[in-house]
Amino acid sequence: MTSGIGATVLGYPRIGPRRELKRAVERYWVGRTDQDALLATAAELRAAGWAELRDAGLDSVPSNTFSFYDHVLDTAFLVGAVPARYRRESELDSYFAAARGTDDLPPLELTKWFDTNYHYLVPEIDPGTEFRLAGDKPLAEYREARALGITTRPVVLGPVTFLLLAKGTNPLARLDDLVDVYVELLVALAAEGAPWVQLDEPAFAADRSEDELAALGRAYTRLADLHSRPKLLVTGYYGSLGPALEVLAGTAVEAIGVDLVAGPVDGIASVPALRDKTLVAGVVDGRNVWRTDLRQALATAASLLGTAEEVVLSTSSTLLHVPYDLDAETALEPGVRGRLAFARQKVREVVLLGQALRDGVDGAWADALDEPIAAPRRDDAIRSRLAGLGPHHRDRAPYAERAAAQDARLALPALPTTTIGSFPQTTEIRTARAGLRSGGLSRGEYDERMRAEIGRVIALQEDIGLDVLVHGEPERNDMVQYFAEHLDGFAVTDLGWVQSYGSRCVRPPILHGDVSRPEPITVPWSSYAQSLTDRPVKGMLTGPVTILAWSFVRDDQPLGETADQVALALRDEIADLEAAGIRVIQVDEPALRELLPLRAAEHAAYLEWSVGAFRLATAGAATDTQIHTHLCYSEFGEVIDAIDGLGADVTTIEAARSKMEVLADLRSAGFSRGVGPGVYDIHSPRVPATDEVADLVAAASRVVAGNRLWVNPDCGLKTRGYAEVEPALRNLVAATRRVRDSLA
Repeated sequence: MTSGIGATVLGYPRIGPRRELKRAVERYWVGRTDQDALLATAAELRAAGWAELRDAGLDSVPSNTFSFYDHVLDTAFLVGAVPARYRRESELDSYFAAARGTDDLPPLELTKWFDTNYHYLVPEIDPGTEFRLAGDKPLAEYREARALGITTRPVVLGPVTFLLLAKGTNPLARLDDLVDVYVELLVALAAEGAPWVQLDEPAFAADRSEDELAALGRAYTRLADLHSRPKLLVTGYYGSLGPALEVLAGTAVEAIGVDLVAGPVDGIASVPALRDKTLVAGVVDGRNVWRTDLRQALATAASLLGTAEEVVLSTSSTLLHVPYDLDAETALEPGVRGRLAFARQKVREVVLLGQALRDGVDGAWADALDEPIAAPRRDDAIRSRLAGLGPHHRDRAPYAERAAAQDARLALPALPTTTIGSFPQTTEIRTARAGLRSGGLSRGEYDERMRAEIGRVIALQEDIGLDVLVHGEPERNDMVQYFAEHLDGFAVTDLGWVQSYGSRCVRPPILHGDVSRPEPITVPWSSYAQSLTDRPVKGMLTGPVTILAWSFVRDDQPLGETADQVALALRDEIADLEAAGIRVIQVDEPALRELLPLRAAEHAAYLEWSVGAFRLATAGAATDTQIHTHLCYSEFGEVIDAIDGLGADVTTIEAARSKMEVLADLRSAGFSRGVGPGVYDIHSPRVPATDEVADLVAAASRVVAGNRLWVNPDCGLKTRGYAEVEPALRNLVAATRRVRDSLA
């Protein structure tokens, strides 16, 4: 390791190249392995990751980027900010109790990490929280790597961002108490010999008040003024640091990391206090899978020479958000594959760029820097269709007219009950899907098994007493990947797994070209389900914004143009569902809030194209077709006008973990369409009691009129088991009937 930081990455995937961590923790949760075995697997994954980064040629290797569930939860345990209700005899069991809940205790609230598809657990901070250095994870992992002969740079979530992400009574008022703990941690790391520590402050890629900026300056003035500490790298990623850059530069921290993929270069040279610091220039995209234009990235970095004492190169953010290794993908079309770089390839790009910046671009580097990157696929027919769109293609009849027509057609009771879409993906379903992939099952045999599962799910819902049914989605591997596999312009991976939360991993599709729909996607399954029952069955689609948010999306054109291409494909699917007799169609947009830019100045443009894409997808529906949408993991107050602008007839919303906080937003906005605030949290294995659900339904009924209030879980049931799902839904129906009777 050099005396400075040198070429580095800000973090690395932690689930293992083959999701080894997922399997290990899930075996532990169900009692199939013990704590020692779990810890051994974790140590093996950490050791392999550090060695890989060292051997790839990085000048500085990060540590403490591993987590059993979530790095924000890790920080809460590190600083003693864990509510007493989660404490167990074993620290690991306390940790998982906070993450997943127990039979009689809900977990911490789960929400989206900035504008990514990662989820974090929300710390709870109040005046009674006793901050202390309660753990030694950064120290332990530093020692662990050192024993392997690798000197690392511990990475810790910064104190100000930690508090800004927390909920409670003015958490930021506790900053000085929390900084005391960080002081103790830095002194301990210095005693261990750690030359550098990375403190992440991504909260400052968003708009922040003067008080929050002052808190940032106060925290880092104190930390940087310590006499015995490692050198400090403070990073801000997911966008420009804005005024926070000057605040940090005004302290004695040695290095500042800036995201030059999501944030502009402009303004950096105007901060004179950077001239005695190291500027860590994030020029390799940590969030998308496209190869870096190495010449352009090098030019960007070179343009900053002279603005700081030293300029070194890194990824724009942690690589937590991209898959491990492109070399593991053998089935990708060569024209697409040649445009991609996963985590391992991005590390190589950083190393190459770092060497080229130090040594020049002549000779050995020139060929690699100039390797061509193919252009995306274009479809002139799709582009012509988009060019012919007018405002009327995004408008439906007035809501009052639609509501009357839908009430007459559907004849639903007050407080209609439903689920969000998916039912548990059982071992039998997964085995059948694997059999289809391997050739052990024919397509006909597979389809017959899926129809049998649909029949079972329909019968179960009728027995439970739900009012609007779903087919359960047994044929779908993932709510986005499934559509990507049936749309032109997408590619899917075999091993491109990315952590979403805890042990939940997804394989984001790769949207690489113009998008079109060759044939109907969901119609056969939905129409078969509807043929089994007289109750309405929802057709289930994933919305255009969510398909973009949960894919790796081409970066050569505005997102709004790509969203409209996806919306046209969905518009055609809705027309075919209607023709097949489907009366209720749900177009899920759980990621609507997720993609909202972190800076307020960019909100209007985003909301215009995202709302417009949803309306383009749904506006062709008949007046008496009821359009639903679903949203989750959001601070809904920030986008309540946009939710209204979607124009959906019914909006179901995650609400249970936040204890129905969304109701205040609905009340203040005067939301008048159908709404279903979730009444139980499906991300926890616990089964909610009937009384608990009834209380939430009653609370919602005081805000939303009974003829417009729906009762449903927070989200789809795919990740749960029937042992939890069936009693939970029976309690939901019983609670709803109790409230119906009280309202009558």
